[in-house]
Amino acid sequence: MRADQRIHFGGDYNPEQWPEEVWAEDTRLMKQAGVTMVTAGIFSWAKVEPRPGAYDFGWFDRVMDNLSTAGIRVCLATMTASPPPWLSRAHPEVLPVTQDGHRLWPGSRQHYCPSSPVYREYATRLVEQVATRYATHPALDTWHVGNEYGCHVSQCFCDVSAADFRRWLEERYGTVDALNEAWSTAFWSQAYDSFDEVLPPRQAPTFANPAQQLDYWRFSDDALRQCYLAEVEVLRRVTPRVPVTTNLMPHHKPVNAFAWAPHMDVMALDYYQDPHDPETHLGAAVNFDVMRSARGGQPWMLLEQAPSAVNWRDRNGPKRPGQMRLWSWQAVAQGADAVLYFQWRASPGGAEKYHSAMVPHAGTDTRTFREVADLGRELASVPEIAGTRSRADVALLTDWNSWWALELDSHPSTALDQTAINRAHHRALFEAGVPCDVLPPDRELDGYRLVIVPNLYLLGERDAARLTDYVDRGGHVLVSFFSGIVDECDRVRLGGYPARLRGMLGLRVEEFWPLAEDTTVPVRGELDGTADLWSEAIDLEGAEAVAVFGDGELAGRPAVTRHAFGAGTAWYVGTRLDAAALRALTDRVREAAGVLPVLPGLPPHVQATVRSDADRSFTFLLNHGEGPAEITLPEPMRDLLRPGTAPLRALTLPARGVAVLQPDPH
Repeated sequence: MRADQRIHFGGDYNPEQWPEEVWAEDTRLMKQAGVTMVTAGIFSWAKVEPRPGAYDFGWFDRVMDNLSTAGIRVCLATMTASPPPWLSRAHPEVLPVTQDGHRLWPGSRQHYCPSSPVYREYATRLVEQVATRYATHPALDTWHVGNEYGCHVSQCFCDVSAADFRRWLEERYGTVDALNEAWSTAFWSQAYDSFDEVLPPRQAPTFANPAQQLDYWRFSDDALRQCYLAEVEVLRRVTPRVPVTTNLMPHHKPVNAFAWAPHMDVMALDYYQDPHDPETHLGAAVNFDVMRSARGGQPWMLLEQAPSAVNWRDRNGPKRPGQMRLWSWQAVAQGADAVLYFQWRASPGGAEKYHSAMVPHAGTDTRTFREVADLGRELASVPEIAGTRSRADVALLTDWNSWWALELDSHPSTALDQTAINRAHHRALFEAGVPCDVLPPDRELDGYRLVIVPNLYLLGERDAARLTDYVDRGGHVLVSFFSGIVDECDRVRLGGYPARLRGMLGLRVEEFWPLAEDTTVPVRGELDGTADLWSEAIDLEGAEAVAVFGDGELAGRPAVTRHAFGAGTAWYVGTRLDAAALRALTDRVREAAGVLPVLPGLPPHVQATVRSDADRSFTFLLNHGEGPAEITLPEPMRDLLRPGTAPLRALTLPARGVAVLQPDPH
């Protein structure tokens, strides 16, 4: 174990909100709470550059020095997340414009057009100053670039963005003829004679060109990433050995995490679980697996969560006793090596004044601060976990390009929700205690026993061939409905759905039959249950029906199929099964693939994961239920969170309880 190895713990630190006499108390309390890292400077632009080119870093020097003296590392922000008022006053063209032509004004944050060269110029000028000034500062640990890209302005439709979009299209397609072919502009007389005629998909009389919309999603993600990369270029040049990251957001459609991952030295996520949602941990589980998988299993950072309540939901419930600890450990159990919060000290004013903080308005004599400090001490007691990794026998494929295309308008159903279908398939694995990697379809699949493909509507030729080859060589795959339908330009592949997957699946879908809202249909056969949202008229071409629709126009026709293909097996679900039926099907498929749970016989609300390396293995058990859970262990194990206790062969895990187990060496 490295001497500096540990799970970092801390939060966003915003000292500019407080008089300087508070800062000494901050560092004293941070040490008391076990804080090892803070993010700092995220919203400091206006204070360090109060006028164009007039920099005042003296106060921030003292902040950095105070933190260094206290032994606290800094994930230092580039300070560019919220431009100061003087920038938009001098350059109103940096302000973003909505799809229907309304300009968004200063007064909150993130009020800039991602394509604006003026914004990028001023932002990188600031980054040069910040990086040069703190390049050798002993507190500097990691660079935090920007903040929550695309949170409030994910797409801009101004003239600056329009010009940037045309440049992007010309680079992508080369000629306007190639653009017309890709966008199917023969439909509705949309053919372009020049790139100069092309506009963003602004508000139009009816459905905008779907390929144009899809490309605008791609372009907008790229524009945001170019803002990030412009700052990263400065940081790499000035501080080549300091890692860089930015805080991504959960279920965040505008930002393609897989496309950003190669440009981040460590993945980082903001995740705010909802105390009013009894299944909030399931949504967290999918996102945590994305973060871990995006860089090949590398440990990641939970850069923001709430110590208790947030301020931005309609009903902002506080975390109940033990929930903050449980959900923090969930991130660690799924690969995080850092657990931080927004924010350190609760603000007395501003839009987030009712957002909880590590130090609440009421001070340190509070449940929140006590729970935070207890967790800090607990994480510090197990530094050996840091650096270990997880492995999975199951991969769940998802793709931002397909997500953008799937949820466009003028489809058989506009009720399709990529996040919901991913979560449904992931839940069936989570409740079985089976680890899962979440990958894009262009990743290699060797080493996985089972691949799950939820609604992969857009599927490229190479990715379809890779998936087919995986099954042919002995893999097992479970594909859900409306997959493999279109190419990268949202053009339907002709000859019968699901096109390139037909041979592997051994079937043809002749027609889609979306179900009416609030309508269900029974599914009968080797698998019984109900289905809603979607159905399909499936003709078998070598596959066998595992279950059929029980009534309606498709009564007796296949709903779930299985096909022996090469040395492997391909399963297909032509509808949306209820949770119990999907769990039963997933259990059957994974058992056939030889995929075993971490621990057998666990209740569905008890999460089990493993992190390990060549020398160590840690089994995490987390009880997300409302009552105690009795758990039998396969061998004597020690609970690292209860040092000094005897080895266990069984344990009672209380509601919201956590155990971190290692095999007893004796």
